[in-house]
Amino acid sequence: MTHQPRPEPITPDIPHILDIPDIPGIPVPDSTLAREATELIRDVTDDLIYHHSRRVYLFGARHGLHHRLDFDPELLYVGALFHDLGLTEKFRSSQQRFELDGADEAREFLTSRGIPEDRARLVWEGIALHTTPEIPHHMAPEVALVTAGVELDVLGIGYATLPPKTREAIVAAHPRPDFKRRILHAFHAGLAHRPQTTFGNVKADVLDRFEEGYTRPNFVRIIEDSAWPE
Repeated sequence: MTHQPRPEPITPDIPHILDIPDIPGIPVPDSTLAREATELIRDVTDDLIYHHSRRVYLFGARHGLHHRLDFDPELLYVGALFHDLGLTEKFRSSQQRFELDGADEAREFLTSRGIPEDRARLVWEGIALHTTPEIPHHMAPEVALVTAGVELDVLGIGYATLPPKTREAIVAAHPRPDFKRRILHAFHAGLAHRPQTTFGNVKADVLDRFEEGYTRPNFVRIIEDSAWPE
């Protein structure tokens, strides 16, 4: 993380925040906006994506608090909940990157509820970039912490540094049965009809493993075969 730390420790006394039972010290928004986001995501996702998205928020928020970052919990919450919306049956029919599906829906959700465009843009960026390594960590905390939460829950990055009791409490609240296999299946289902969108990002590995006949685009070959004569 390259963000400047706050001069004073963050306290639990954050407006519109309640602590999740059994996960002390990790605040979760309890505003109307947060409740509406939760209801929307609960309605359109299955248990796999819902619990994963909630864990992403909890892991991301804990990371932000640990590093004393000044972040907006509501924006981080919406970013975490919407980040995999483009993998769901209702929202995965487009031909753009699945990250953009969720990012666009989150921005529309926020602006339609009076959130200023510049704040909604932070959520859009956090979702759009959550599969892009390294770059999000040099951006605003609301962007960086979505990626931090995803990296911990999916890739295990930071697993050893998370206190076991915190990790166990989060997983007890939002279980992850057979998560590795099931999330890979969800990635495959959300990407198989738009393989061109995986070029240049980590999701190409998913289709390379699970999609019969998939040929990974080669950046060097694309340059060599372009229309330019020289």
